[in-house]
Amino acid sequence: MATKRDYYEVLGVGRNATEEEIKRTFRKLAFKYHPDHNREDGADERFKEINEAYEVLSDPDKRAAYDRFGHGGIEGVFGRGFEGFDFGGFGDIFDAFFGGVATATRQAPQRGADLRYGVTITFVEAASGCEKEINISRTESCSLCQGTSCKLGSQPSRCPNCNGKGQIRRVQQSIFGRFTNIVTCPKCQGEGRIITEPCPQCRGTGKEKRQRSISIKIPAGIEDGSQIRLRGEGDAGTRGGTPGNLYITVSVLKHEFFTRDDDDVLYELPINFAQAALGIEIEVPTLDGKTKLKVPAGSQTGKVFRLKDKGFPHLHRGGRGDQLVTLLVVTPDSLTKKQRQLFQELANSLEPAKRHLQKS
Repeated sequence: MATKRDYYEVLGVGRNATEEEIKRTFRKLAFKYHPDHNREDGADERFKEINEAYEVLSDPDKRAAYDRFGHGGIEGVFGRGFEGFDFGGFGDIFDAFFGGVATATRQAPQRGADLRYGVTITFVEAASGCEKEINISRTESCSLCQGTSCKLGSQPSRCPNCNGKGQIRRVQQSIFGRFTNIVTCPKCQGEGRIITEPCPQCRGTGKEKRQRSISIKIPAGIEDGSQIRLRGEGDAGTRGGTPGNLYITVSVLKHEFFTRDDDDVLYELPINFAQAALGIEIEVPTLDGKTKLKVPAGSQTGKVFRLKDKGFPHLHRGGRGDQLVTLLVVTPDSLTKKQRQLFQELANSLEPAKRHLQKS
């Protein structure tokens, strides 16, 4: 059998604590560990321990016996310990300090569950915006009984157990006196009514699963992983509650040669040595189709050209990002005999390349 802790230690008060100090400390601890407020493991046992300590220290005679003889003094003077001691239910001792009457709220309207689905679009669709349709399965009000749960032509009857109130008043006697608890009626589960003739289609639940096709407008400029919320397109609520929402997660496929940086589009333009040295006017692809780009003579690999307003639309404001074109001067990996001869002549005519060192 586990050794009981010192009652003063349980409440966290000194041995010379006044009755008011003990009462005030107990109220704080009882509220903190009451099962209705604390669902952590061990909270129930802690609550019992707190009640047991207070039951002794709040009684002058029991406290005096405990101060003199400890836990054994309580059993010797008052005839029993606290094993199996019934505090009249957690609600009684709690209600003695926090209201006197424990009440159960009648079943209120409950909002429906949210649903989550995904949709995949292309890179270009993300830039231009699009409309997609998805098929979802959701809970709706029964189409036959319109959510009443009753067979057509019938009505629910008043619960005889609670007389239609959904709650039952119970009087209990505890160590603090007589207290009233108002609990949810177990027969009607707080509804106040009983379905005597349930709907044959939904079997009295008032709901059924339905397949629906939902159209989704995806705005231009949306990013990969973004979420769209459609209010009221989730599962139906209960007892007149509002339906939940439908959340759509958008996945954007990768493009063959474009990448995205915020609202800018990145593109690498491969050119050969001759084009880089002599300059060239060349067509480059954009989200809006092909456009011409002038590459000046002597351009180096890594040089970036900016094409204004050729990127993604800004999602929450006007305007668009840009397209950034990065030059990539490609070295040929195979040459014909004639090409090799020409490159050799060119190499002989050029000065050796020099590294430009920065002065320290």
